[in-house]
Amino acid sequence: MNRGLALIALWLVLWPPTVSLAQENAGDPEVAALRASFDYGKYAEVLDRAGARIDRGGLSEDELVELHKLAGLAAFNLGRTEEASRHLRALLRLDPDFSLDPFVVPPPAVAFMEGIKSDMGNELEFLRQERRLRQEREKAEAERRERERVEAEVLRRRAEELAGQVTVRTVEKRNFLVNFVPFGAGQFQQGRNSLGIVFAATEGALAVTSVISYFAYESLFEERTIELDNVLDEDGKASITVRFIPTNRERQRDTWQLLKLASAAGFYTIYALGVVDALYHHEDQVVRTSVETRDAPEGDSPRSDVSLTSPRRPRIPRPAASLGLYPTAGGLGAAFTLSF
Repeated sequence: MNRGLALIALWLVLWPPTVSLAQENAGDPEVAALRASFDYGKYAEVLDRAGARIDRGGLSEDELVELHKLAGLAAFNLGRTEEASRHLRALLRLDPDFSLDPFVVPPPAVAFMEGIKSDMGNELEFLRQERRLRQEREKAEAERRERERVEAEVLRRRAEELAGQVTVRTVEKRNFLVNFVPFGAGQFQQGRNSLGIVFAATEGALAVTSVISYFAYESLFEERTIELDNVLDEDGKASITVRFIPTNRERQRDTWQLLKLASAAGFYTIYALGVVDALYHHEDQVVRTSVETRDAPEGDSPRSDVSLTSPRRPRIPRPAASLGLYPTAGGLGAAFTLSF
């Protein structure tokens, strides 16, 4: 009975490594075959074949770790501690933080592994630092590649957006004669609306003042018919009509006359300043360039993940002035148009 219990206990000790090794990932077919041979206790075969497979190369790091582990445990189970130490040291150089599971691997093998790790303490610490640096470099490289990918994607989408845009070139021809039209016509034609409004308002106020002063001055006159003595005409008498301003209206006459002359002088002065300013800033033609987005064809859905262009602004009409000449029955006529 005691012998049976001992066999069961031995089987339980050896069985967990078999289950664990069978569950690990399989890559190279020969690695899977060696794992199966290890499960069946063919340690000598595993040791020889694992060493030969390692020597041939072409394995990933995980496969190398697996083969060195199988070879090391197989050598340890065969009592060949020197070969076991060599394979386990190679394993630790690949993965300095590797540890055997004490619930899976027999305690003597775990203790042997821990002894090797203790002997390689300084070397393993150096390998850990080197591994951390390598991982940091790989992480930085991955982040750099990701940034480059995002930038390339943004540039590609920007190129697509630019391909869907149209450059509109507008040529505006300006009439030279408009510069001589009063009320800021030259400034309006040049797009300097604020100054044009100043000239238009000032000249308009002076013109209205001059007109009002003229009619007020003319309203002061009176007419009187005087018959002449000792002068005969065809009708037998002679008379003349006299137009005058009474002396009691002398002060009103002086006031309205001064206001009429001053407003007229002011109007022509402001008009001359406006003409000089318009001539100084005159250009025969002005070229304007704008970029507009072409309407997408039907069936094409706009991208919703990235928006690289600003929304189009509605066009605001600008004030413009134009002067046209046309023939008439008695000569030449002119027409001035100011649009807001």
